[in-house]
Amino acid sequence: PEIFELKSAYPNPFNPTTTLELALPEAGYVSVKVYNLVGQEVATLVDGVMDANPSFTFQWNAGNMPSGVYLVRAEGAGQVTTQKLMLLK
Repeated sequence: PEIFELKSAYPNPFNPTTTLELALPEAGYVSVKVYNLVGQEVATLVDGVMDANPSFTFQWNAGNMPSGVYLVRAEGAGQVTTQKLMLLK
């Protein structure tokens, strides 16, 4: 990949697990965290150094979270991207 990209989560809306895919053009520190709409961090999905990868896939199991809208914030390769997720129980 040429750019750092958080691809659209699927399924979305979800219950209780959704899959996210990250494209990482270069090795380096990567952080992927989930926040509620009040801005509180509710989950850390990735936090560390990763190798370059065109398609890194990971899941978030929100079985212990209330229904609602969450924001995923991905940071890496000097870029930040966010995505909205909806948990429907």
